[in-house]
Amino acid sequence: MNAVVRGAQQRGMPMILRDIAAALSAPFEGDGSIEIADIADPAYASNSDLALAMTRESVPALTDTKARAVIVALKVAAAVDRFDAVIKVEHPRQALAVLTRLFERPVHRGSGIHPSAVIAPDAQVDDGASVGPLSVIGPRARVGAGTAILAHVTIGADVVIGRDCLFHPGARVGDRVVIGDRVILQHNVSLGSDGFSYAGPAPGQHTTDQGTGDLARINSLGTVILGDDVEVGANSAIDRATLAATRIGRNTKIDNLVQIGHNVEIGENCLICGMVGISGSVHIGDRVILAGAVGVADHVTIGSDAMLAAGSRVLSDVPAKGEMYGYPAVPRKRAFEQIKYLARARVLFSEFGELRKRIAALEQTKQG
Repeated sequence: MNAVVRGAQQRGMPMILRDIAAALSAPFEGDGSIEIADIADPAYASNSDLALAMTRESVPALTDTKARAVIVALKVAAAVDRFDAVIKVEHPRQALAVLTRLFERPVHRGSGIHPSAVIAPDAQVDDGASVGPLSVIGPRARVGAGTAILAHVTIGADVVIGRDCLFHPGARVGDRVVIGDRVILQHNVSLGSDGFSYAGPAPGQHTTDQGTGDLARINSLGTVILGDDVEVGANSAIDRATLAATRIGRNTKIDNLVQIGHNVEIGENCLICGMVGISGSVHIGDRVILAGAVGVADHVTIGSDAMLAAGSRVLSDVPAKGEMYGYPAVPRKRAFEQIKYLARARVLFSEFGELRKRIAALEQTKQG
């Protein structure tokens, strides 16, 4: 399969349908020799494309598609008799992951070091790495083989970057940050900015510093460490630790517009969706999902395999495998019960009003 994937990444070279099925470890029916130029939604597919109809929503478009070949999910009913070839998959999302690698459109990386790039004399850029226009590599920084640093990227002093990474334009990496292999930083990511940490006059007070009336800044002396295969979305920021390291575990994926505070530790294979805010010193286990716009208070621990529904506010620890929702976040079943009770409140108040009228009428009758 790896050889097939590598060959397919040379755009302009069509793939044979049977090879696609083999890469998916999926059966096919019909003409396996059909050449496939690309993948597409059924409504927009040409006769040289493989139409993707792996969801119920996409199946109706098969009626008018121009595609000769189609891929469908085993669990989704679809009329496919008219097609010259059909691939059937059991797990559509995993199949989509393979297909988008097979037909990837890689970003233009260039080669070597662009003349306008500024690289410190004692920085090390390994063979096969590339540095784009107007990028800056700081003193003693190390860039691994195969890593592509695109335009307008800034790499600070003493940064260590692994192999085969991809940094999109505008990414900013602060001093002493450590980045593993195959890490992807999308546009305008910030790694290693200072933590938001200030001292007030006494515990629990964060308004003025004793004697001066000013907040006292707590400097950020630590760093950020990203494991292998981490991805960080556009305009997301990960602050450096106060003393040690803010850590993001292997293969964790972070969406756009995410804020991760100082001293946070996130485990492996987590999904952090857009607009999430994680306060300082939070500990998150493995395989945790934080859906969109989740907010996590400082010093909270979230156990492995937990799931926080969109918009939740986490103010206390979450157990492993916990499914939480709401503000404050509570177990999902309890949260939906609360919503149901709130929906009933209007009816209850109306009934209460009627009871008050009846009681008042009875009292008038007795007085009469």
